[in-house]
Amino acid sequence: MKYEDAIRKYDPVLGIEVHVELGTATKMFDAAPNSFGVGANENVTPVSLGLPGALPVVNETAVEYAIKIGLALGCDIAESCRFARKNYFYPDLAKNFQTSQYDEPIAFDGSLEVELEDGELITVDIERAHMEEDAGKNTHVGGSGRIHGAEYSLVDYNRAGVPLVEIVTRPITGTGERAPEVAAAYVRTLRDIFRALGVSEARMEQGNVRADINVSLRESPDAPLGTRTETKNVNSFRSIERAVRYEIARQATVLEAGEQVLQETRHFHEETGETSSGRVKSDSDDYRYFPEPDLVPVEPSREWVEQLRAELPELPAAKRRRLLEAWGFSELEMRDVINAGLLDVIEQTVAAGAEPAAARKWWTGEIARVAKQEDAEVTTLVTPARVAELAGLVKAGKLNDKLARKVLAGVIDGKGSPTEVMEAEGLEIVQDDGALEAAVDEAIAANPDVVEKIKGGKMQAIGALMGPIMKATRGQADAGKAREMIMDKINS
Repeated sequence: MKYEDAIRKYDPVLGIEVHVELGTATKMFDAAPNSFGVGANENVTPVSLGLPGALPVVNETAVEYAIKIGLALGCDIAESCRFARKNYFYPDLAKNFQTSQYDEPIAFDGSLEVELEDGELITVDIERAHMEEDAGKNTHVGGSGRIHGAEYSLVDYNRAGVPLVEIVTRPITGTGERAPEVAAAYVRTLRDIFRALGVSEARMEQGNVRADINVSLRESPDAPLGTRTETKNVNSFRSIERAVRYEIARQATVLEAGEQVLQETRHFHEETGETSSGRVKSDSDDYRYFPEPDLVPVEPSREWVEQLRAELPELPAAKRRRLLEAWGFSELEMRDVINAGLLDVIEQTVAAGAEPAAARKWWTGEIARVAKQEDAEVTTLVTPARVAELAGLVKAGKLNDKLARKVLAGVIDGKGSPTEVMEAEGLEIVQDDGALEAAVDEAIAANPDVVEKIKGGKMQAIGALMGPIMKATRGQADAGKAREMIMDKINS
């Protein structure tokens, strides 16, 4: 069934579980390094490998980061909470259980306001945020790259034991046809919060942030919740949207055929935009949770919690509202800046002395164009300080936009600061009134027909004189001053 038809007939309900890897120096329960990109099985200890007799110790910084996340989401912070053993066999957890939190999470009962692209606000209720450890990584060699059909599998335990916080929503209802957009916007909002808090690099392409997307359908908003599926480890905003769209259409097709949706985990395939069956979804009883006997309860003092609350930075949503008012941008202009990921560099450029409108113009215009042309990250081409310097030269009348673009190209090529490039290449606007006057006189003398049109009231004809003037001054004439000279001479 097409997505549009599915949405007309069924009411979608979402549930999203987001895992964020915390940027601590060491792992959750041992002193093994927590770093990305090293050789397989280099960041391991007996605790990482689950060897007999190896005892865990809780990472205090990970607890601090988890509390900060909970506070940023408006959660209550538990006065006492425990870790539990979540029992299941999988080769990337050598001890055959995951140390997680079950019925005693560190944070609970929060909410997050999510802004959609058109400015609509959606409130997502947070059930809990709990601490746990990550599993290792399986690489299935041969076949499709998945376990089915593989020739053999390799296990890398570097990621085993990396500290995680899992954030679980309550059912997200009332989204209708915007369900895919809401899911992606929610995860994007969380990603921005993680970065603002400094608790994670939050790079989805490295797996720092992963989302499990639960989708179910019901016949109407008043009907009981339908059977849900859980699409695991979706790690890009575009993929989240596509996975939700596909699952809604797929489940509608199943229901229309008179069949039942199977409660299961599913895998998302980037190349096709489809999901495929994983395993039948386990309930909590199947994991045989019980309190972790090797770890004492975590009991953050109220003084510590309040200290962390007081130290929270300005969160992204509040920052956007403040800057929108301070800069005088329209809602559309601000959304364009945010969607381009340029809010921070524009803020830094304004702090360096540029006017907000000029900073936005350069970053979203010429710099973004060059970045696309060179297949580069926008923010790697030039520093905010140099963009502010460039904008200052334009404001001071030393450069026009055309010359400023040439100067910017020189700065990006590493030829120096905007002022150095302007002076070295002789790009400054002609300030010599004598040279400008000579160019104006020459243009007037060479174009008597244009002069007559201007005298006759056709002011747009003045553009025909500006071309020769700019050519004579290598594009470095002050256009406003040149127009004034033309009119003075014609009317004198």
